[in-house]
Amino acid sequence: MKIQGAVKKETIFITAGTLLACVVVILVFFVLHRIMPRSVPFGYPVVLGALCGGIVASLNFFWMSLTVQKITEAAAADAKKTASERADGDEDKEIHISPEVSDRAYKTMKLSFRHRMLMQLIWVVLAITLPVFQFAAGIIPLFIPSLLIKARGFITGTQNPQ
Repeated sequence: MKIQGAVKKETIFITAGTLLACVVVILVFFVLHRIMPRSVPFGYPVVLGALCGGIVASLNFFWMSLTVQKITEAAAADAKKTASERADGDEDKEIHISPEVSDRAYKTMKLSFRHRMLMQLIWVVLAITLPVFQFAAGIIPLFIPSLLIKARGFITGTQNPQ
């Protein structure tokens, strides 16, 4: 399977945004540590936690994107096959996808979601239990891709009202 341009573009956007936000998280920990050194830790566990959390968040997004690509390619192939099988000359512009392909797409996405959530759960457990990571700095990046997607949607939605 060749990775589509849209998947590459979106993954680069999410990874770059997540990396930038991880740097902000590290800077916030640094500033808070300077203000409240006994309450807020700072050191390599913060940096390592934020960077590893960012990697897990970016991998999660990439994995989801690949799953969506796989599903859409299968649906497009099925729709093309279905259109070529119609011999009645129907010039209908609707896309027809067989129930089998639709069911398989649902199951594939559901399985992908379970595995991606398991990956994140394992990361959260590791971030909390291993002293080499600062747990908050490791968990915060998991929320960043979702925030980036919502922020971009809000920004582009207000610039292009329909």
